[in-house]
Amino acid sequence: MFDHFDQLHEIERRSGLGDKLEYIHVVLCANFPFLARIAVALYDHKTDQLTTFVHSSGADNPLPHYTTKLSEAPSLQEILACGRPRVINDLQVTAGGERSHTQRILGQGYRASYTQAIYHRGQLFGFLFFNAYEADCFTGDVLDRLDPFAHLIALTVISELAAMYTLAGTVRAARDMAHARDEETGAHLDRMARYARLIAMAIADRHGLSDEQIEHIFLFAPLHDIGKIAIPDAILLKPAQLDTAERRLMQTHARRGRELVDKLLGNFGLEGASHIGVLRNIVEFHHETVDGAGYPDGLPGADIPIEARIVAVADVFDALTSERPYKRAWSNDDAFAMLEQLTETKLDGDCVAALRAHRAEVEAIQRQFRESAV
Repeated sequence: MFDHFDQLHEIERRSGLGDKLEYIHVVLCANFPFLARIAVALYDHKTDQLTTFVHSSGADNPLPHYTTKLSEAPSLQEILACGRPRVINDLQVTAGGERSHTQRILGQGYRASYTQAIYHRGQLFGFLFFNAYEADCFTGDVLDRLDPFAHLIALTVISELAAMYTLAGTVRAARDMAHARDEETGAHLDRMARYARLIAMAIADRHGLSDEQIEHIFLFAPLHDIGKIAIPDAILLKPAQLDTAERRLMQTHARRGRELVDKLLGNFGLEGASHIGVLRNIVEFHHETVDGAGYPDGLPGADIPIEARIVAVADVFDALTSERPYKRAWSNDDAFAMLEQLTETKLDGDCVAALRAHRAEVEAIQRQFRESAV
């Protein structure tokens, strides 16, 4: 009666999408031993960016922390135009391609690929890639047997991320309703989230960040000040400098934000979701400073979670370069100079250097998400 073994029974016990994908890969290799890599890239509609997310290729990862514009990937555009997956059983036909991702895939030694677009609610969500070191392996029979697993992987990714998107959307809606009158505009949140992703991708190797962690930093960065919902308008919107008692009350927003997040996680049933600690750390510790003089816990240097250090730099830079009723917008030169000064006491030096090194991308983000555009 209980002799059957369910090969995929372990999926729900796996903690993260990357771990789940690796397990599915192991199961698939029993039937498709040539399968060397499964990978997912996510699509950002606002910026046309495709970003690597999870993969199962272990150390043989040709595209770590990689991003490109969909408009600059004609072979992927063809998949969307045709409305069908793409099979390339001899990747040597792409050897003349100039795009970095094409050359890296070939350089890794892959010789065949199968690619599907992932859709969610009628919108492009990303792409799913299968690669093999053997040519001519994705036959009709193989594809017929592989397709159900492809949809399983797509649904697994969508299911887990959709819950995170819903949570983030709920928190942002609450913030917007409570603070539609403060300086944190939608454009500010769009900019600082993308600065945070730039920083995270640049320091990923040094700090051991996976693409999955980077995506969660990007997703949760705009929620950093959710605790301000609990701060009275008289303090939050005070046009003059806060006194000592008011400043202490304002500083409670970090801890109150963490408490609010914990309640929301309970309501959504997401307390054990993978990488949810990233959200907690961003909300609670983004005002900690490297000299240990920040709040709420006075954590110094490396004791501050890296995601909080990343968001702090992204937030301060955008605050400096944004015009507000009480201040002019600083130039990028002046803002970067100030960030450099703050590395001595307040901000993480690696994060500041990473943002400054990607000035061209910073300026592209500023052009796209101008205040006048919202």
